[in-house]
Amino acid sequence: MNKKNSLLLIEDNLAIAKQISSFLEGIGWQIDFASVGELGLKLAIENTYDVILLDLNLPDIDGIALCSSIKSSTLHVMPILMVTARDTFEDKARGFSNGADDYITKPFDLRELALRCEALTRRSTLHTERKLTKGHLCVDLRSNASFWQGNSIVLTGIGFKILHKLLEAYPYPVSRSELVSSLWGEDPPESNALKSHIYSLRKALASVSDTACVERVSNVGYILKGIE
Repeated sequence: MNKKNSLLLIEDNLAIAKQISSFLEGIGWQIDFASVGELGLKLAIENTYDVILLDLNLPDIDGIALCSSIKSSTLHVMPILMVTARDTFEDKARGFSNGADDYITKPFDLRELALRCEALTRRSTLHTERKLTKGHLCVDLRSNASFWQGNSIVLTGIGFKILHKLLEAYPYPVSRSELVSSLWGEDPPESNALKSHIYSLRKALASVSDTACVERVSNVGYILKGIE
């Protein structure tokens, strides 16, 4: 591998986690680790990984539910490889229907695990859209940069995520609850945080455009306007 692929390992068995981490780090992977689902979700929301390795039997949250939460709460495409002792067809079907991209059952050969992770990384790279452009507005998901008619828009990390979410939904609004969930998962900050970030995003858009703006839709959420 020419670069260090990144992997988030969510596994409560420390011995297994150490074994997996040592092997993958030995062949060039960069590993972040969470022993509970809550921390795993937080890391997945705050960072971007080439693969997420998720054990289904976690002490604080069902792995299937966590898989679904990660897929719905993160902006970047991050393939999830489920690791479990559950090997029935019904278990696998439930996992895939909740967002799993691949499935490996215990016990497994670490070499096979590495091959599956590398395959998921290649597949994700091929299918991930690097740029989202609508009207005069563009967001680049690889560099976390945004542009208005080619001119850079200076945004915070949260501002970029909000803009991407709104642009992805355009010309439709995004509910306040969906924005909060995508930004902070199940641990949102105090109630005025989103309003403050929306205000900063409006100022950033106003600095590069006379028309682009974020409008509040009463009892719904927020919507992008004036980007065509």
